[in-house]
Amino acid sequence: MTAVHLFVPMLHRRDAVGEHTRALRDRLLADGVDSRIYIENPDPDTVDETLPYLEYEADARPGDVLVYQMATRSHMAIWLAARPEKVVVNYHSITPAGYFVPWNNWIARHQVLAAQDLAVLAPTAALGIGVSRFDAEELRSAGCPEVVVIPVANVTLPPPAPDPEVLADLAHRPGGPHWLSVGRLAPNKGHEDTIAALFVARTTSAPDARLTIVGSPSEPSYARALHRFVAELGLAGAVTFVSRLTDAALSARYEVADVLVMLSGHEGFGVPLLEAMSHGVPVVAYAAGAVPEVVGDAGVLLDDRSPRRVAAEVAALLDDTARRDALVAAGRVRPSALGLDRAASDLVTALREVADGRPAGATGGAGAPAPGVTLRPSAPSSN
Repeated sequence: MTAVHLFVPMLHRRDAVGEHTRALRDRLLADGVDSRIYIENPDPDTVDETLPYLEYEADARPGDVLVYQMATRSHMAIWLAARPEKVVVNYHSITPAGYFVPWNNWIARHQVLAAQDLAVLAPTAALGIGVSRFDAEELRSAGCPEVVVIPVANVTLPPPAPDPEVLADLAHRPGGPHWLSVGRLAPNKGHEDTIAALFVARTTSAPDARLTIVGSPSEPSYARALHRFVAELGLAGAVTFVSRLTDAALSARYEVADVLVMLSGHEGFGVPLLEAMSHGVPVVAYAAGAVPEVVGDAGVLLDDRSPRRVAAEVAALLDDTARRDALVAAGRVRPSALGLDRAASDLVTALREVADGRPAGATGGAGAPAPGVTLRPSAPSSN
């Protein structure tokens, strides 16, 4: 294969799509495949790693494979649909516009247009790669003729060692159950439900419970509302917001956490779930999107996220040492069971097959077909 070039609207550090893109680029280069990252909008933190996407027209070579990392709207989608090269859609899910309507009409419209872009691009793609079965089904519904499931490539196994200075600082903070929630401050993430559940916990089972929310504010109005909500509930001393952590600093947060609470209403994968499991942190999560297939039997899955239900489930889990230990043990092996340790190599294999004109799985990388979706061994189990 001549080259595999990666296209992403904007390359962010400490972002699931951005780190997946960088991990795939690094694996391609390590395997001797020329690979560059092209973007529509530059990020100052990664500008030295990217090129404007229109520059690819001068760089194009016969046999190139172009991989589009799709999660939001970009002019690149329609541009790629018209390119003569083989295009692969690596799909990370488009958050439904309805989550943003109360907060930001511009973003809501942006998401509507992203779905329209997918409907144009998917039928022209040589291959669609969903990071979960949930995403693969969305690709198939959008008209992608061939779809496989390969999870994200940016989960570090084993996890990075915690930053000793951050760990020492956290160790001196007050005791009590320590809840952790990891995910950008966006309306679909349901952070307000986690905050409300903490309020219930502090007035019932755990008056000294604390919550740390790790994530950058992707929608400022929603982020400001979360801070106001915390203040109005009298939780200013119990809830901490942090962002832009190094991998080692994030590992320290996981090390001191008693439970990861994830109440997102829409998830195409859910990297924090696997990060928590790798650190031996039990998971309580709302069963939305791809969450059930990622968690499997290694966490507590909820069919609703009402504050009383969440608080009760967290209290019951933390009070039941045997159950907690069983879930932690199941979580330790879950990343490998999902194929996180070979996701990058599976991606390269799939891209080589596209370049060579072979059907997905021709080299033995794919598992038995499912209805409308070809599944690789690394695909999460169905629910």
